[in-house]
Amino acid sequence: MLQNAKVVDLTIPLGTDIIMWPGAPSPEMETLVTVAHDGFFARKVTFFEHTGTHFDAPCHFIEGKATTDKIPASTLVRPAVVIDISSEIGSDADAVLTLEHVKAFEAKNGEIPTGAAILLRTGWEEFNTDKLKYAGPEGDLHFPGFGVEAAQYLVNDRGAVGLGIDTLGIDPGNKSDFPVHSQVSHPKGLWHLENLQNLKSLPPIGAWIVVGVLPLVGGSGSPARVIALVP
Repeated sequence: MLQNAKVVDLTIPLGTDIIMWPGAPSPEMETLVTVAHDGFFARKVTFFEHTGTHFDAPCHFIEGKATTDKIPASTLVRPAVVIDISSEIGSDADAVLTLEHVKAFEAKNGEIPTGAAILLRTGWEEFNTDKLKYAGPEGDLHFPGFGVEAAQYLVNDRGAVGLGIDTLGIDPGNKSDFPVHSQVSHPKGLWHLENLQNLKSLPPIGAWIVVGVLPLVGGSGSPARVIALVP
């Protein structure tokens, strides 16, 4: 089925200047050996678990839930459903995916299949090199996210396996209590993908994603290489 699929990279390249969640340390990269001196090249890389395009394990917000090394590999290769609300929300940095958005999506594209990864395109992927536009003013986060009612429907009624988005977080930036993380998705064992890009290159239904997450023992998350396969 996917033998001739188009491959789309949904990952922001991971460098020291990547936009981080406020207060989180940026990646550090130190060259330890070089080809000229040692015959081979390698660096020591230090990063926060939630850096760049990254994976949230359920334990990120719910104590006792699965860590990155305990995520079944079968849940990391999933049909992708892409809900694009970028034209509806425009420049509204406090916009959320509503249940009405989801119902309209299903009316147009058919019922969301069980076991899918739901990827939300807000259009914020266009700003991921501009800290002010991507995150909002220092100390006053603003970016779109999943609304609680829509997330509950996707998790409870449509059996989603994971949620993904092209912003710094699944919850909108102005929700400091992280209601989707803490009340909806992680309690049910779902994983998240944050800081995705190139979602505009995927169809609403029909693609698959492959999530390359580091199986860090006891990890709350990890930078991830996320690849989409489009038939």
